[in-house]
Amino acid sequence: MILHETYGLSNGMNIPKLGLGTWEIPDNRAAQAVRDAVKIGYRLIDTAQGYDNERGVGEGVLREELFVTTKLQAFYKTYKEAKSAIDESLRISGLDYFDLMIIHAPQPWTDFHTDNHFFEGNLEAWRALEEAQKAGKLKAIGVSNFGEIDLDNILQHGTVKPVVNQILCHIGNTPFALIDYCKQNDILVEAYSPVAHGEMMKNEQISAMAKKYEVSIPQLCIRYCLQLGLLPLPKTANPAHMENNAEVDFVISDDDMETLKSAKRIKNYGDFSLFPVFGGKMAAD
Repeated sequence: MILHETYGLSNGMNIPKLGLGTWEIPDNRAAQAVRDAVKIGYRLIDTAQGYDNERGVGEGVLREELFVTTKLQAFYKTYKEAKSAIDESLRISGLDYFDLMIIHAPQPWTDFHTDNHFFEGNLEAWRALEEAQKAGKLKAIGVSNFGEIDLDNILQHGTVKPVVNQILCHIGNTPFALIDYCKQNDILVEAYSPVAHGEMMKNEQISAMAKKYEVSIPQLCIRYCLQLGLLPLPKTANPAHMENNAEVDFVISDDDMETLKSAKRIKNYGDFSLFPVFGGKMAAD
């Protein structure tokens, strides 16, 4: 079962191959969502300072059993801000440490996908993460939404390599060049919104292929990510959906994978296009 499988990270740690995303799960529902996920077999929980549910996630965590990830707010670009925010996340969550903490984006959301890459600010934030890792507050550190130029900045000037880069990745929007670059540098790619924030549910081609394999559309989308060597993070608070998302022990044929890789690019995420990550240019090559 996929929930029992892991990827090896460059620092020697293991991370589950499938996780639970918690974006948009309210803080007062997060603890139960985590408990439900654990009961089903999930061992990777992904939250963020910006999700406003670290308290609830922490409440639901059985510490020794879970791999818990959180994210440093994208607008913290000084050492002092980042250091304080790391400690605040630990305080809010009630956890003694996080298994992984990542910088949420290379730019503040108001500057997302601009020409300003905040190189110095990211190095300041990275230094705070490195220090927290040395102190045992974080077991591993990484990044999110980082392009090649942003990764180069950390790889060339940091003292610890990011173990992951969490990016928007799904059928119809797969940044193959960035994925290859991460793999060349032994950085695991985590795929958020593997079902394209629900847009895949409207896609007739994807629906037809899911029927061919006798699986749900989310299962097909999650399996696609797994066969690319990525770690998908589908988000849901619904236990039935959690269970369905984990039932991906089937194989998409090579021919069908090629079809999915070349699927028409999704450019409109509906109301969610207002969010920088869905309305920007971090997209398929």
